[in-house]
Amino acid sequence: MNSLQTKDYIVFLIYFLVVAGYGYIVYRRKKKISVDSKDYFLAEGSLTWWAIGASLIASNISAEQFIGMSGSGFKMGLAISTYEWMAAATLMIVAIFFIPVYLKNKIYTMPQFLSQRYNGTVAMIMAIFWLLLYVLVNLTSILYLGALAISSISGISITTCMLFLAIFAIIITLGGMKVIGYTDVIQVFFLILGGLVTTYIALNLVSKEFGTTGTINGFRLLTQHADDHFHMIFDKNNANYMDLPGLTVLIGGMWIVNLNYWGCNQYITQRALGADLKTARGGILFAAFLKLLMPVIVVLPGIAAYVLHQRGNFQTELLQNGELNPDRAYPVLLNLLPAGLKGLAFAALTAAIVASLAGKANSIATIFTLDIYKKINKSADETKLVKIGKLVVLVAMLLAVVIAPLMGIDKKGGFQYVQEYTGFVSPGIFAMFILGFFWKKTTSNAALFATIGGVIFSFVLKFIPAAVNLSFLSSIGFSKMNEKGIYEIPFLDRMGFVFCASVIGMYFISMYENKKGVKPNALELDRKMFGLNTSFTVGALIVCGILAALYTIFW
Repeated sequence: MNSLQTKDYIVFLIYFLVVAGYGYIVYRRKKKISVDSKDYFLAEGSLTWWAIGASLIASNISAEQFIGMSGSGFKMGLAISTYEWMAAATLMIVAIFFIPVYLKNKIYTMPQFLSQRYNGTVAMIMAIFWLLLYVLVNLTSILYLGALAISSISGISITTCMLFLAIFAIIITLGGMKVIGYTDVIQVFFLILGGLVTTYIALNLVSKEFGTTGTINGFRLLTQHADDHFHMIFDKNNANYMDLPGLTVLIGGMWIVNLNYWGCNQYITQRALGADLKTARGGILFAAFLKLLMPVIVVLPGIAAYVLHQRGNFQTELLQNGELNPDRAYPVLLNLLPAGLKGLAFAALTAAIVASLAGKANSIATIFTLDIYKKINKSADETKLVKIGKLVVLVAMLLAVVIAPLMGIDKKGGFQYVQEYTGFVSPGIFAMFILGFFWKKTTSNAALFATIGGVIFSFVLKFIPAAVNLSFLSSIGFSKMNEKGIYEIPFLDRMGFVFCASVIGMYFISMYENKKGVKPNALELDRKMFGLNTSFTVGALIVCGILAALYTIFW
């Protein structure tokens, strides 16, 4: 039944009032303090480790995880969890090596880093690029996919859902990063609680289907009746190899995807940039533990839906235009929940979407205000900067509402839509960041080469299979024949090749310019700043141990 009942609306109303009310309390307390742009955009020094960790996850998890990753669980199984579990490992690296560099050099935005390390031209080019990417790709996809998911559960029109999500996110965003950070704690609570309820119901449905009871039995039955859905590493004969090409998810392009996302992304790193090193690392460690849990919430329901579908259930519910659509798996499961619990799951999904929208909108406002407007209007005071930031939030959200239905997001699929437009640039950007961090000789022209050359390399490797036979790469696992008989390079491998080409190009350009007397703007580094305290070390080792166990069990 695609509608909410009175109990569901009551549960959802409680969620809305708790989040909005708590956000208002935080905002009123903050308002008593003098207006400061860094406090508004970064919540400088006021977020605790648990607020930072919760905000990282709330901003990261959205409709594309609940709907897209659950759909991928239906299609390919537990292997899609590599995006979540490798993110946990990546967060450890970001906490140990990236965050100390940012904090030591008082870097608050990614364009500021590029300006400080390279020059204003590189910074301005990337600031404009990030704004376009965040508004036209990320904000629109989160808004539209979220509205689509909520509409399929509630029966409310997509347009109405988009407007509601946008207004709800604006209410939170206008309070600044401190309001976002602390309300995200509540959002994550609802997100995890509602997600676990859905998983619990899904596993019990599987048990019931086979004449038993209990979630443990449900999970055991999943592993028995969908054994092919519980392998993390695909061999080349697997139909999903192009999406997750074997060991690349452990030692290849998956690292570039995650390190670029978690370490070089304003949207994410912003949560930790206003804190001291110990607090920032504690928050990131907390986020890593939460990441380990996410596949239980978003992937297992998809596998459960697959098993139930194989047993003859959901034969019509999973169809879209006459074809099986795995992305409908999660909404179909939610519609089976009893009144009240469905409202809780509905609140969890809304929490994930609104938190992501708020975080993205705040990052858009931060980059525009601090990296573009402040450079144009150098005399602007703190009050003016905050007002501009709030105006940018409103304009960005309005643009997303208008543009989202025109982008064809539902036709491409959430993950595919976002990756298609970000995957072409992330290898070059990551190369520019990683060499900028740790190789003092890297020059500005080398950075420009990585930015522009990385995109060119990506397009060349994307379209070259149509002109060149790449079958010779097949024997080493770097190409596979598609349905048209053309040998294609898997997406993640392509990213690895582009990253390597960008690094090599940057090396030779930098060495050439160094010989010509060019002196790069190297960052201030100190080995001591990479030192770890005992609690973080223990926590990081536990995360690594859990990851090793998971990959060993489900190899």
